[in-house]
Amino acid sequence: MTDLSWLTARPVAHRGFHDMNKKRWENTLSAFAAAAERGYAIECDVHLSSDRVPVIIHDDDLKRLTGQDGFVWQRTAAELTALRVGGTSDHLPTLQQALDLVGGRVPMVVELKGVPGHDEGLVESVGKMLKRYKGKAAIMSFDHWLIRDFPKHAPGIPGGLTAYGKDVKLIEAHFAMLAHDLAFTSYAAGDLPNRFVSFVREKLKMPVITWTVLDQPAVELTFRYADQMTFEGFEPDHVKVA
Repeated sequence: MTDLSWLTARPVAHRGFHDMNKKRWENTLSAFAAAAERGYAIECDVHLSSDRVPVIIHDDDLKRLTGQDGFVWQRTAAELTALRVGGTSDHLPTLQQALDLVGGRVPMVVELKGVPGHDEGLVESVGKMLKRYKGKAAIMSFDHWLIRDFPKHAPGIPGGLTAYGKDVKLIEAHFAMLAHDLAFTSYAAGDLPNRFVSFVREKLKMPVITWTVLDQPAVELTFRYADQMTFEGFEPDHVKVA
């Protein structure tokens, strides 16, 4: 089994270390720089541009972050990276720009955002990029159709299931994904504990990180039932580095 102790050694800054989109916005190079300077691992979200370049943005549409109409998949990488985020001097970054900036200083956890009919090549593009990267990196997704491509198109890159919920139907769907060579799970902190998380941690010895931790009760839930937190809106008191 691959050693993933690096994945749980540091708190993971959700979309970088931003200030809840006041001056330093989510998923920007400024937020990634701030996280790396503080020693936090970084979670970021990736969509494919129309010319098949992985670009970092959470939403599939552009309105909330850039004020523009339309969807990420409708624009080229050049058009997307020309857009400013939240009226700041930051622009939408490509994944490669973020990797170049971080330069292996802290781990990167890249969440792949699927858009049915517009995400062909996403796993392969990100997989190739991370294969060349000298730092620690993992990929994850909510989207089962993307996860099924992880072993084929991103071999050697630790792949994770991003998940939530406690009801039987959701839990059974999570269990079904264990057939696809998962290396870790990122689970909603508010849905702990549950039998899926207990099983993967205790029986499979699989690391579990949580999302998104906003307050002390969620911190306590995380470290009672999981291994590390993905946080935002506060600065953890210390960074535990293995």
